[in-house]
Amino acid sequence: MNTNTILSHRHWVFDLDGTLTLPVHDFAAIRHALGVPRVTDILGYLASLPEDEARSTHDRLVEIETGLLDRIEPAPGLLQLITLLHLRGCRLGILTRNTREVAIRTLDRLGIMAYFSEECILGRCCVLPKPDPEGLFRLSEQWGTVTREMVMVGDYLFDLQTGRNAGAATVHVDRTRGFPWPELTDVGVATLAELLEFLPD
Repeated sequence: MNTNTILSHRHWVFDLDGTLTLPVHDFAAIRHALGVPRVTDILGYLASLPEDEARSTHDRLVEIETGLLDRIEPAPGLLQLITLLHLRGCRLGILTRNTREVAIRTLDRLGIMAYFSEECILGRCCVLPKPDPEGLFRLSEQWGTVTREMVMVGDYLFDLQTGRNAGAATVHVDRTRGFPWPELTDVGVATLAELLEFLPD
């Protein structure tokens, strides 16, 4: 499938942190604060804990994530891209490993909450976390479409794996232009502003 065909799709799902925002999460520091071993998936580790410990650790994670809201800044090209997709009649969704509540507050701070229906904002408590494709299947059902007509946009491996696992097209936003997962990437861009330039007329 060529780039023009992919970017002509009308169902778009975005990762949140580091994709629609500039990166603010220091995951090494978060792991240290939560007692998560190095190079270990944070949510996977929490899922392995006894219930009471998992609950208290998750509450601490939410505190950390909420505390980062004041530092959020929009990624270059964000408003222009979301506005254009909206004007073209595209359906827009969020699939994040954050909570839905923090995601909504993030979108509000970015000034783009009006472009997203709350039921199309899926966090880790709504569906199984990425790279599980449940979120994309849920959105495809809500939108009455199939996943091959969807685009998953993200900045990390889990986003790309989620797209592949669901059969959706993938866009990797990589500010370094390293694109370390070419086998999972259909379109690679450095910024959302660059992605905006690639959209077909």
